[in-house]
Amino acid sequence: MGTGTNRKWWVLAGVGILSFLGCIDLTIVNTAAPEISRRLGTTMVQTQLVVNVFVVALSMFMVTAGRLSDRLGRRRVLYAGAVLFGLFSLGAGLATTAPVLIAFRFLQGAACAVLYTGTSTIVADAFGAAERGKAIGSLFAINGIGLAIGPMLGGLLVGALGWQWVFLINVPLVLIALVICSVSVRESRGADGTGLDWPGLVLLVPGLAGVIFAITFGDTFGWGSWPVLGALAAGSSALAGFLVVDRRAAHPLIPFALMANRRFLSAIVAEFSLAFFYTTALFLMPLYLSVVRRFGEVAIGLLMLPTTVAVALLSPVIGRVVDRVGARVVLMTGFGAFAGSALLQSRLDADTGLGFVVVAFVLMGFGWAAVLGPSAVTALSSVPPESSGLAVGATWTFHNFGGGIGLAVGMTLFRAFAGDGAVRAETFPAGNQAAMLLLTGTSLAALSGVAVLGRRSRLPMPRK
Repeated sequence: MGTGTNRKWWVLAGVGILSFLGCIDLTIVNTAAPEISRRLGTTMVQTQLVVNVFVVALSMFMVTAGRLSDRLGRRRVLYAGAVLFGLFSLGAGLATTAPVLIAFRFLQGAACAVLYTGTSTIVADAFGAAERGKAIGSLFAINGIGLAIGPMLGGLLVGALGWQWVFLINVPLVLIALVICSVSVRESRGADGTGLDWPGLVLLVPGLAGVIFAITFGDTFGWGSWPVLGALAAGSSALAGFLVVDRRAAHPLIPFALMANRRFLSAIVAEFSLAFFYTTALFLMPLYLSVVRRFGEVAIGLLMLPTTVAVALLSPVIGRVVDRVGARVVLMTGFGAFAGSALLQSRLDADTGLGFVVVAFVLMGFGWAAVLGPSAVTALSSVPPESSGLAVGATWTFHNFGGGIGLAVGMTLFRAFAGDGAVRAETFPAGNQAAMLLLTGTSLAALSGVAVLGRRSRLPMPRK
């Protein structure tokens, strides 16, 4: 297994499982959130934190994890991150109170940052130049399926075994992945001996945390309250300092010089907007099916299948279309589909026909498939090979930052119209409509940004 031609495919299998788990945990909790709220008696804010704090931690530590992998060894850091991810998943599954669960979700997200940044570089190292594009494309396809299948799998696990298993399932799968990786993955490091910008790190972590905290709890504590204003001021100041320090650093955490590349910037816009959309949509879709339509967890999981199946079936087709028409057209079409899905979902209420619901969910899956793969390949295709690691870290940082901001803003708007107490069937439509109209505007803005920034861009995408 560990030697010869087959080794590279075992690398892809082992690393793919870890990457898949990291992506699933971004979305699997969405379907379980209503049951977690009932069993642990969480408030809406606490329920939002169970989902959102994972994304916050990812955003805070993504680039740092990539830098540590380059310096200390990608296999070594991947193993450490996977073990910690498994242990923190076990802690989350055994949690009996909301604060404990939220704490373990944060730690899960921090450990998961390693699963995102190390996997693509390890796969690229295992495959030769002729097969590298196909291998990385396959890894992105695995990631996309993981993101999309999370809500369905969450519903099935909650219905069959209980909400704890959306976390506990990670433990045996991490062990399987580590066994495969132990006999196939070889050690590798960054070729340039890249250092770590510690001053930038000290500023980036509290900066992201402060801004997201303020946006998340602005309407809870009051926008004029000292916790919110203090967090916003501290976070904004730290991020401003980070921009100054990181631009002058010999080895910056985020390669801002890449932002001068219009195609790379269009990929950043697409990644940020994609996560902004799905983190809010995937929080509200299960709530609608549970609170308004009174479906059980298994039924919710099955009704999320249209989105999942659309992503899984359309991703290979999207790759072929990009080969013919270029990434820009496909990305614009994807965000157009997102806007259409959000408009349809803004009309959902207790009397909406299931056919209407399915069409809205399928449209979301189509948009997801048309954005996820092409945006990642756009980023990688717009930078030289030696900068691919930086490109991956930067795009995933903005992706997860977009997710954290999206869920925070979306749920703030939702609570403003639906109320901050328990979600009720009679108040849900008003909040859902407001949030979905926000997502419509975000999607159209992203469409415009990609159209302008990605002009004259015709980038190939590896065939699946």
